[in-house]
Amino acid sequence: MKAIWVGAVVVALVAVSTPASAQFGGLLDKAQKANDAKKKLDSLHISEDDERKIGADVSTKVRARFGVVQDAAVTKYVTLVGMTMASQTERPNLKWEFIVLDTDGVNAFASPGGFVHITRGALGLIKNESELAGVLGHEIGHVVRKHTITSIEKSNAAHLGTDAASQAAGGGLVGSAIQQLANAAYDQIIDGKFTRDEELDADKFGVAITQKVGYAPGSLGDFLQLLDDRNKNQPERNGLFASHPDTKERIETIHKLAGSKAGALGATRYAANVKYEAPPLTAIATVADGSAGLMGSGAPAKDDKGKKDDAKKDDAKKDDPPPKKGFGLGSLTKSTTASNQTAQVSASGGARGVGPDRAAKGGPNPAVVKVTVTAAEVAEFKKGIA
Repeated sequence: MKAIWVGAVVVALVAVSTPASAQFGGLLDKAQKANDAKKKLDSLHISEDDERKIGADVSTKVRARFGVVQDAAVTKYVTLVGMTMASQTERPNLKWEFIVLDTDGVNAFASPGGFVHITRGALGLIKNESELAGVLGHEIGHVVRKHTITSIEKSNAAHLGTDAASQAAGGGLVGSAIQQLANAAYDQIIDGKFTRDEELDADKFGVAITQKVGYAPGSLGDFLQLLDDRNKNQPERNGLFASHPDTKERIETIHKLAGSKAGALGATRYAANVKYEAPPLTAIATVADGSAGLMGSGAPAKDDKGKKDDAKKDDAKKDDPPPKKGFGLGSLTKSTTASNQTAQVSASGGARGVGPDRAAKGGPNPAVVKVTVTAAEVAEFKKGIA
């Protein structure tokens, strides 16, 4: 009887220990899968097709934020200048799109995959076609050099999660992963979070392409000087001044790169195609702090008490550790639509020291104005650079 009892105990122990062993093995398997997923994310490579999808999503958000000028003639003219520049780069075959945003704020934004946006206000401040080419060349440079995409690939991509890793391993990103990356890219582009080296690289790129096409290579510097004069009393983070390098440093670098080289200005053709005038900074309508959108459909502006409460919160935040520089993906798990992204941009403007160009109100229509530009038209347009 005793032997039988001992045997029963052994059998019982085996019965108990087997599930535990299986469970432990399951945990090891999960840990290995998690480690594999992390490795895939750490080496995340975004294909050109995914780059385009991310850029399209970002462009949708930018257009929702500022609206689009519904003028095919102006859009085609800007597109001709842009395509003339883009055709001389190492990525001429991207599906380049040039969009004029319907806002008085002076600004320009480049989205991955070939989307370049410039505001009506910027067109009004620009004096000639060469300056327009310089601005577009700078934005094209961000796309060609893949500054936003490279920042994503180098970031702590583990925040995307295991599903995104599986998608990347399967040959492409889909669904929520594209949305998450687009949210982060939008934040970088709107907030001017390019690094000093990236901005200077885009400046250098713009100067080289401007000269290659036949325009005056120092024109981007001339335009930045106009902005510098216009923005003397504005917050640091205003429009194109949201970039990392000091504006005077950028102007000096551009003029050194350009040297004494001459080129076409195209003032006559520019004046014939662009009739806008940039209003004074004091006349720019801005989105009220706390507004939920650009069309007056948001919450009312905060009263004095609300502003005081915000001030207290800002003072409290001063004691917080400074955020890390670079492209952070820590907030990527929050899926952001164009409408609530607009609310976030608007509501946080005042607290971030954003000037009127950055907080400028936009138009109501986000629809893209479709224009067709052929290679023959670009070639003919290039002949007229004078």
